[in-house]
Amino acid sequence: MKQRVTSAYELLEERLGSAARIGGAVLFIVLRLIWMALLIYLSSGAIRVMTGLGEEWIPVISAATGVVAVAYTSMGGLRAVVVTDLLQFILLFVGAVVSVVVVSVSLGGFSWIPTQWSENWDVQPIFSLDPQVRATMVGAIVLQLVFRVCTAGADQTMVQRFMATTDASSARKSFLIQSIAAVVVTLSLGLLGFALLGYFRDSALLANPELDLGENADNLFPFFIAHSLPAGLSGLVVAALFAAGMSSVDSGVNSITAVLNRDLLPRFRAAPADGTSRRRMNHGIVWCTGLFVVVLSVVVRYVPGNYLEMTQKTSSLFFPPLFSLFFLALFVRRANGPGALVGVIYGMTVAVFVAFWDVLTGHPSLSYQWIGFVSLVTSIGVGWGACLFFDRRREAAGPVVPYVIGAIVALAAFSTLVLHWGKSHA
Repeated sequence: MKQRVTSAYELLEERLGSAARIGGAVLFIVLRLIWMALLIYLSSGAIRVMTGLGEEWIPVISAATGVVAVAYTSMGGLRAVVVTDLLQFILLFVGAVVSVVVVSVSLGGFSWIPTQWSENWDVQPIFSLDPQVRATMVGAIVLQLVFRVCTAGADQTMVQRFMATTDASSARKSFLIQSIAAVVVTLSLGLLGFALLGYFRDSALLANPELDLGENADNLFPFFIAHSLPAGLSGLVVAALFAAGMSSVDSGVNSITAVLNRDLLPRFRAAPADGTSRRRMNHGIVWCTGLFVVVLSVVVRYVPGNYLEMTQKTSSLFFPPLFSLFFLALFVRRANGPGALVGVIYGMTVAVFVAFWDVLTGHPSLSYQWIGFVSLVTSIGVGWGACLFFDRRREAAGPVVPYVIGAIVALAAFSTLVLHWGKSHA
């Protein structure tokens, strides 16, 4: 708050150098592009189920969502993003609550509350040393802790909202309100999941192959909206799902535009002198970003897993390494750019191995809950050690670049050996 920066990555240059700032900005842009594409694809898929359209309509729905979000973002900037995100949050929350009420009324009470473990649920122990156990209680806590800390501490989409407040006290209040809202929404969506399970468990609707509890449970809610909610209410919830897609696009496009303007474009070209030219350039960035995200949303469908696994297998590749840059810059006295970037490269590589172990080696998949934690520990641990080593090299007036190249080559050789071992023991 003392620096009053527009981009969070401006802070990295002071401690870690320009390479770290550029690397952090690029990481964020790639992360946000994939994140927006994924959420547009998921919301478009839900709308497809509700409308009864075929999968070939998903690109059309994605394009409509992207165009609307980009249009109001380009016209209203950050204020439009904040105001519309609030309205979209209200729509989503009301839609979930209304759905729970409708299920309760149709079933004549709260018989949907589960009293035994459902046969379609995974076994979820408190903790397990087996990395192939898909979900554990401890893993869920660790996943949420890592995700919340890394996004609050390194994501421009979050940081720019805090920086838009008047002072540090207001920023703390906004973070507290956001955290409370996240808890309330998570609990509400959990209740909605229980309600939908109780509603569909003994329903003839489950004869529909798109509603298999084990394979296509993500389709239950949109199907329920289309076939079980009364007219008017169903339109409200459809609007809420459209809002979910637009909410991911507007904040992402706005923050990407800010990062490009502050961290990347000034290094390659002079900023336009007059306000009209700057606005025209920003509008161009916004529309190009939106178009790219819509096209990318057609590709992300090939990421394996349900919606929760898909988001973790994409966001966890980038958030923890990005956060490690800020951690090293703030808390490690001898931090430097080369060491921090080596840590980022190692952390991302480890995250890819954990997230796509089954695809890379043919072995059973590893739990998605540990992607972020392993990546964060690796990024900070390797980065810390590399910073100390490179700092000593500088004190001795020795070259640093050959050692950075050596660290990357060593990682490539180790990765090749791991892949070879994995495939040969599959």
